[in-house]
Amino acid sequence: MPMQPPPEPPTAFLLLAKLRPAHWPWSWKRLAFSRWAPPRSPGLRFMKTLGSGRDGGFGLLPSASHQGVFCLFSNDAAARAFVAESSLVDRYREASSECLLLTLRPSSSRGSWDGVALAAGPEIAADAPVAALTRAAIRPLAAPAFWRHAPAAQAGLAQADGCELAIGLGEAPLLRQATFSLWRNAAAMDAYARTGAHQEAIRAAWQRRFFSESMFVRFAPVAIEGRWGGRFHG
Repeated sequence: MPMQPPPEPPTAFLLLAKLRPAHWPWSWKRLAFSRWAPPRSPGLRFMKTLGSGRDGGFGLLPSASHQGVFCLFSNDAAARAFVAESSLVDRYREASSECLLLTLRPSSSRGSWDGVALAAGPEIAADAPVAALTRAAIRPLAAPAFWRHAPAAQAGLAQADGCELAIGLGEAPLLRQATFSLWRNAAAMDAYARTGAHQEAIRAAWQRRFFSESMFVRFAPVAIEGRWGGRFHG
């Protein structure tokens, strides 16, 4: 029998928005109810509307203004069509003082998100930009221990050498958390991950089984469009 080709890796899309106060009620409704009425778009396999910590950070206090949308598409063409044609993307652009659109191709992936695992694509060149998404469902009994480690682990992320962008995201307060970061290259990302409080937090998470499910993905950025922190004009 002929060998079957490996599955094509999906294309991911992440929208980050800093919403104007007049549009906060709309964004809060999306955060609360979007799971029940996801948009229909060809090739869309997975979508999550995500809140954030205060000022886009990683703490327990929620942000009224910062929000994210993470999607998986079956291929690049479907992702590009969504960015170009989706009324949801247009609404976020209109409602936000800053809005960043990132199209991403997974290079390596471990774990799953709501049972969905990502097929990995080609490796990223050593000197090329790399993005990372870490997502975890925290066991309720482990939440106090997790949050004792989290602030110190995340405190220096946005200021780490080579970090271009970092934001805390989450599906639900306390128990379903994610971190997205964009780096100058893999060496800079690895240098941060393997030092200090972040390394201690990772070790504690695995030894003490903080998570009922987790996923870590490295992405190759395909396209970056918009504005975030006064940067990234596409």
